Amino acid sequence: MLIHPTLDQLRALRLEGMAKAMEEQLQMNDIEDLRFEDRLALLIDREATERASRRLKTRLRQAKLRQGYACVEDVNYRIRRGLDKGLFMTLASCDWVAQHRNVLLTGPTGVGKTFLACALAQKACREGYKVQYLRVSRLFEELRLAHADGRYPKLMAGLAKTDLIVLDDWGLAPLADADRLELLEILEDRHEVRSTMVTSQLPVDAWYEAIDHPTLADAILDRLVHNAYRLALKGESMRRKKALAHSAKEDG
Repeated sequence: MLIHPTLDQLRALRLEGMAKAMEEQLQMNDIEDLRFEDRLALLIDREATERASRRLKTRLRQAKLRQGYACVEDVNYRIRRGLDKGLFMTLASCDWVAQHRNVLLTGPTGVGKTFLACALAQKACREGYKVQYLRVSRLFEELRLAHADGRYPKLMAGLAKTDLIVLDDWGLAPLADADRLELLEILEDRHEVRSTMVTSQLPVDAWYEAIDHPTLADAILDRLVHNAYRLALKGESMRRKKALAHSAKEDG
């Protein structure tokens, strides 16, 4: 049998996983002991694995997670910050994304809100969902630019189709009138059909006042809060603790 033309055809058909698996099989001394159906099954399984890996890489690249290394398996539950382990493990299943529910992560600076959000978002990518990470201030800047250069309809359509968007650092700065309307439009498109995760230093009870517009605040929070899981963290900044420990080590 002429092997190289077969390998070339597999690659021409973009069956790179099958080509790699076939090359590996040719290096195995006992491969002939396997039935044809078993060898074919191994080739197909490798191709499926390769394709799944490529799709995951694409989803992670498009997600643009601020902490791309974060994953749910690395979450430290020993840190005293009020993290409900049971609830977080439930969220790690990503059933809430399938159910189009939201997650609200609140707590003081430095307690790991962004890491936890990125870990859940990374798990959603692994489960096959399309994700996009957005810092709130930069989102509004991007929307203003999109209005100016004609990309606004496409940008909004893309956000509406994304299974999970992460809005990081909500409430750090006052909202302009246009920002409130943009946020309502985004959440309206996603309400009960997509999921949204928000991190904020402000407790959820303070969000109404932060929006600073009674009518729009009611509409925004109605679409964001009422079907959401809440993780309210507390404690000292882990970044500050690390800095102090590093300084003490250097002084010592």
